[in-house]
Amino acid sequence: MLITLCYLYLWARWGRRPAALVRATVQRLRASRCSFTFCGAAVQPRGARVCLSRGGRVFCVGESESIDDLNKWALFLVSPFILEAEHIAFVTESIWVQGETLQRPSSSSESIVKWSDCCLPLACRPGDPYQLIAEASVDNFSKLGVAFMEDRLQMADGLVPQKIVSVHLQDSTLKALKDQASNKQAQILQQNPEPSVESKPEPDVMEHVGGDDLKVLGAQPTEGKDGTSGREPAGEGDVGVGSIEHCHLHLSSCHECLELENSTIESVKFASAEKIPDLPYDHNGTLEDVADDICLEREGRKVNITGRAPNILFYTGSASQESLGRFQEVRSVLADCVDTESYTLYPLSRESALRDPWSDNCLLLVIATREAIPEDLSQKFMAYLSQGGKVLGLCSPFTLAGFQVTSKSVLRETVQNLVFSKADQTHVKLSVLSSGYVYEEGPGGQLSLGKLQGHLENEDKDRLIVQVPFGPRGGEAVLCQAHLELPPSSSVVQAQEDFDLLKSSNTRRYEVLREILTTLGLNCDLKRAPALTPLYLLPAAEEIWDPLMQWLGKHVDPEGVIKSSKLSLKFLSSYTSNIEITPSALPVVTDVESFLSENFNLEIYRQNLQTKRLGKVILFAEVTPTTMNLLDGLMFEIPQEMGLIAIAVRQTQGKGRGSNAWLSPMGCAVSTLLVSIPLRSQLGQRIPFVQHLMSLAVVEAVRSIPEYQDINLRVKWPNDIYYSDFMKLGGVLVNSTLLGETFYILIGCGFNVSNSNPTICINDLVTEYNKQHRAELKPFRTDDLIARTVTVLEKLIDTFQDKGPNGILPLYYKYWVHSGQRVRLGGLEGPEVWIVGLDDSGFLQVQQEDGEIVTVHPDGNSFDMLRNLIIPKQQ
Repeated sequence: MLITLCYLYLWARWGRRPAALVRATVQRLRASRCSFTFCGAAVQPRGARVCLSRGGRVFCVGESESIDDLNKWALFLVSPFILEAEHIAFVTESIWVQGETLQRPSSSSESIVKWSDCCLPLACRPGDPYQLIAEASVDNFSKLGVAFMEDRLQMADGLVPQKIVSVHLQDSTLKALKDQASNKQAQILQQNPEPSVESKPEPDVMEHVGGDDLKVLGAQPTEGKDGTSGREPAGEGDVGVGSIEHCHLHLSSCHECLELENSTIESVKFASAEKIPDLPYDHNGTLEDVADDICLEREGRKVNITGRAPNILFYTGSASQESLGRFQEVRSVLADCVDTESYTLYPLSRESALRDPWSDNCLLLVIATREAIPEDLSQKFMAYLSQGGKVLGLCSPFTLAGFQVTSKSVLRETVQNLVFSKADQTHVKLSVLSSGYVYEEGPGGQLSLGKLQGHLENEDKDRLIVQVPFGPRGGEAVLCQAHLELPPSSSVVQAQEDFDLLKSSNTRRYEVLREILTTLGLNCDLKRAPALTPLYLLPAAEEIWDPLMQWLGKHVDPEGVIKSSKLSLKFLSSYTSNIEITPSALPVVTDVESFLSENFNLEIYRQNLQTKRLGKVILFAEVTPTTMNLLDGLMFEIPQEMGLIAIAVRQTQGKGRGSNAWLSPMGCAVSTLLVSIPLRSQLGQRIPFVQHLMSLAVVEAVRSIPEYQDINLRVKWPNDIYYSDFMKLGGVLVNSTLLGETFYILIGCGFNVSNSNPTICINDLVTEYNKQHRAELKPFRTDDLIARTVTVLEKLIDTFQDKGPNGILPLYYKYWVHSGQRVRLGGLEGPEVWIVGLDDSGFLQVQQEDGEIVTVHPDGNSFDMLRNLIIPKQQ
């Protein structure tokens, strides 16, 4: 090791670029588990070997420093907390700096290196200095170190780095964490939104918002002092409450942690203590100088670098039933925007806000009360901002000096057009519900505003959204007087046209919310795909079960598997957790008695399925890649009277037309139905009609029910289900294979039943109808609507086979959205035509100005309803 260090020393003396030197040193000595330190020359570790010196900072190599206890550390990631292969774990020590002394990199902004771009944070330890454990590749660790040496390393929220020290995480520590993560049912504790962050917290206590004792998950909820529950049950749609994404672990002693905190790093004493002279500043000396450089491994990853626990706290007013309802309301919409696997969302009572040290353990404070904020509470919120905190105000009187909230009664609870400016200076236009208040400049001096702004499209351009930076530590607030937290519903607006406007802007409402939350430091990336679940083989009729089992016994291989080109199905009498589930290998459980699902009721499906053959045999999964592939190995062999259907609650790889992805959240009816059509039949000669029949079946399944006939559900050419003529809520995908004299057709269909967000669903239409007509129509379930749709489809197919297109076109035209519609072909400058109807093959017919009828094929064109265009599809 000494020879290697001498070699590196000579290398440095004769001008090797700093970046390359650091990287080479780390690469060569990493296997020896040396400790690498970047720090000020005055505080360099005792006995360490200095390899590089510049501007009062040094890069040293010394004895390995290890951490075998995380007692005092707050973890960012509990599962998995495992150091990636070939990565380096290190501790960054930083201090808070205020005002003019805030970090000012000496080089241009283009050369600034952001800490968050080069590593993944693992744990933090509040105090002075503020410590962060992170992991990075050799390249990124070296890049961070060189940037630190050259004063180009940027932290966040007023943090200025003082030291970077590589550490070794003991195998025993990692194993303990891994064991805990794999035993969540016994280990998961209720999350504490407000633990103390003093340098020596109580080792065995975590408090609830209401101050309750520590509870294990599943314990009975207790009443807090403000009347709210001490913990919420982990129910459907309530992910995140009571989770353990971030907590303090108490393993054994904290000797190593205290040693790391209270002493400098002990290093091996080498023979030479000669100082290496400063190397000239080499701004261009990057890691690309080394031939075997690799790309950044975590480029673009958004991580929490503030060091705060991943808690989002909600202040919704004084303790009351209204306040609790407001919390649930606002929490629900934010849970749709952020990754609830990474954050815990809690209510913050007034008592807790005044009593507990919540501010040190909060990533974002959401103020969503319409009540006036008491002075003592306002001071707490301002103190949180001054410490670098982030605040989101939603229709609240809370504001900052320099702004005031002004009432405009003409805007109160009205739908207005809002122009929102994003951080990249692009704009989003949407319809919003105004609170009736606007932001105006007030006493206290003019503030420098951030890039996020939102104003109404009216003469005064009233401000409804403002971003206000606050203080030298990176605090900031985004204040909003548009009801972004409220989904369009009958309880929000009364007029049908207002509901339509808000629903049509619903996806843009989420876009604006995610932009705001991302700017405030939260991760709004797509949530991780849920884990795949086994399939269940279910009969829709008891009499079909024995023939099905006999057929199955003749077609599986000795291991119970049926293989196709896309996947293999392994049929089992029961499922255990040690059986692997992959997208290409799925277990199928044949024990009907063991089947139980909250999202699919077999009896309800049976009661609503009135068919001779379609949908009789069900392959059901809670979560599967895509239902379109599940029937692939069975479709050509199974008897036609055993009509197959695959049903899923959620898909992870749903398919749309062309290369489109079809998203299927909870509440969406997702299925793939097998239909066999003789080639020499009415429908066999007009296969394009199949997608029209399926779209029509969904609409007719709802509107043929007595009292539901006026629910404004419609079909759009060629394969969509719409609300009125402007919002899509479902679609159809058809794949057909001709084998001999028979078409084997897989009809994939997905339509929104109870998932109101981010667009619209059938139950929204039922709710609106009930409000407008003072009716009491019941909402639908996905299982009953799938069964009803299959029943209607079989009747439509039989009618078509008997009477041809004329047997179903009157009903199709009754529900379609195109009657008398004028559109342009090919683009905005294309010729204007009038839609006539469908031709004998199911293709769209349009009439040109000269009277000529032109046929438009669905495979080559798409229909843009918003602009009344029929345009060629992009290849």
